[in-house]
Amino acid sequence: MQENKPVLIVGLGNPGEEYKLTRHNVGFMAIDAIAPSDSTWKKEKNALTTRAEIDGLKIIFVKPQTYMNNSGEAVQALMTFYKVPLENLIVIHDDMDLKVGDVREKTGGGSAGHNGIKSIDAHVGNEYRRIRIGIGHPRDFNSPIDPSDWVLGKFDSEQMKQIESVIKTLAII
Repeated sequence: MQENKPVLIVGLGNPGEEYKLTRHNVGFMAIDAIAPSDSTWKKEKNALTTRAEIDGLKIIFVKPQTYMNNSGEAVQALMTFYKVPLENLIVIHDDMDLKVGDVREKTGGGSAGHNGIKSIDAHVGNEYRRIRIGIGHPRDFNSPIDPSDWVLGKFDSEQMKQIESVIKTLAII
């Protein structure tokens, strides 16, 4: 991480009230939890952003408003505008291959079929830090739901407790 440059922390999700608590919006939920509670959000470069200084680092929290499949557009525009190097990009997103509430972190790699990650990779490259939050797969629950519908579904109350709990423990910086 380049200490003298801003850090962009992006939570992936879809804008709109109908998507607010869906599995695909775990990234937005995480950003809402880790951004300062007195944050003032503004719309810029197809995203909602707020800023904070934490331990001397300038942090820009981001919720792209382009819908998941085009997240890279907003990320690229903000990285260019704020001169954020790729190693200072952190993306938080849902992962169906992890059990509900599990968290994994990695730098680089493939998209594992995640359209938001595919979009970011296409726009800025793939050597950035990713924090993946498990949302489970329909097969884990013996559910016939198609995975594309699964991610747009909502957590049940027990799953939501797991997600809220794990989000509180995230140590991003």
